[in-house]
Amino acid sequence: MTPSRTEPSPRTAAVVLAAGLGTRMRSRTPKILHPLCGRPMLAYVLDAWEDAASALDAEGVSTATPVIVYSPATEAIRETVGQRGRLALQDVPRGTGDAVRAALDAVAEGVEEVLVLSGDVPLVVGEQLIAVIEQRRLDDAAITLASIFAADPGELGRVIRSEFGSVERIVEVRDASAEELETNEVNAGIYAFDAAWLRRRIDVLKPAASNGELYLTDLVQLARDDGRIVSAVGFDDDGTLDGINDRSQLAQAEWALRVRMNEAHMRAGVTMRDPSTVYIDWGVTIGTDVHLDPGVLLKGATSVGEGSLIGPETSIVDSSIGRECAVRRSVVEHSTVEDGATVGPFAHLRPGSHIGAGAEIGNFAEVKNSRLGARVKQHHVSYLGDAVVGAGTNVGAGTITANWDGRTKHRTTIGENAFLGVDTMLVAPVEVGEGAKTGAGAVVTRDVPAGKLSVGVPARIREPRVRPEPKPEPS
Repeated sequence: MTPSRTEPSPRTAAVVLAAGLGTRMRSRTPKILHPLCGRPMLAYVLDAWEDAASALDAEGVSTATPVIVYSPATEAIRETVGQRGRLALQDVPRGTGDAVRAALDAVAEGVEEVLVLSGDVPLVVGEQLIAVIEQRRLDDAAITLASIFAADPGELGRVIRSEFGSVERIVEVRDASAEELETNEVNAGIYAFDAAWLRRRIDVLKPAASNGELYLTDLVQLARDDGRIVSAVGFDDDGTLDGINDRSQLAQAEWALRVRMNEAHMRAGVTMRDPSTVYIDWGVTIGTDVHLDPGVLLKGATSVGEGSLIGPETSIVDSSIGRECAVRRSVVEHSTVEDGATVGPFAHLRPGSHIGAGAEIGNFAEVKNSRLGARVKQHHVSYLGDAVVGAGTNVGAGTITANWDGRTKHRTTIGENAFLGVDTMLVAPVEVGEGAKTGAGAVVTRDVPAGKLSVGVPARIREPRVRPEPKPEPS
């Protein structure tokens, strides 16, 4: 009998610290759930680890599902984490050292190294994490940390190196000497640990006298006491390793992320006349040869097909825009616009709208929960709500579907190639047949048969007038 094979234990595991509420955000929302380009900042940190894990796996280094440390105050991260990681509870936040200790119970015993990163550093990229991990292996270090050569180190903890380049200690500003304050190398809060050493020494950490918290940085001294190397990978101060503590820093991070994303879209064939005024959420997909004018917002699960023109001053949320469309100075929400349709200027597609191919939705037109067929023309200060409009129908200026009776919404059905005159009011529920017409100012309270004319207040059914054939021009 062939013995069963067991998978080897993962060599590298990641721990993401996400237990802090972030009081400087002055918000009821946990800091790591504040959105950047439509996603919680924690999601970007998990992306970075997944990119790093993919690179490690390609090198034959197995990785474990990340462990995310949360607290009762950040319980809401469960939805963001989903299946992307395992959760470890830090029941009472007592500092970064205590958070890592809480996480180690969820880290497999066979893991050789543990990467620790913060949930509030959303611009970090996988290559930076790989650099820290590889440096730890190269040095056989107990700890390797990421550092920043900061243009303005301010109140950040300084990294003090020996003459040989290894890290001697991390010193807080309040405890630093004048000479130590002259260094501009600061701690970025990302660490790679020898897992076996970390498990032995994490319980030796002592609470700080000032607040009783356990600090992860105190492990540097413990490693030095053990005669182990502590090394650092220094990175330029480009903002990718900046932590977010308040809403000003949140806005700066979103700007940087938006620049990164807009550049990627432009390299993929999207034209932006002024990228600084274009706001695109993370999940948006855009085809080639799309043209985005200034003041465009594309949010949520939005897609824009090839060759479409969007903007200026246009907001599209959770909607699908087809190929070769034009949407100008308008708002589109939870709707679908098929190929070749035009929307705007100053139109509003409310949730549930479906605009057929080649249709035209014009100035100050509003559509809500309605399906408009191909080549429908709806222009000039009109409203269609809870309606179905057949292909080729013309909707005259000022046309309104009166769909709400004060208690219930009612449907309006309009057949193909109908013609609705100026200021038509359709009092739902009502049906206008194929090829039917309404006169200017008609108040339609009952169904209009196919091919008939409805005129008056209230509207009455008439035979449509037959226009005489034009006389031939004299030769």
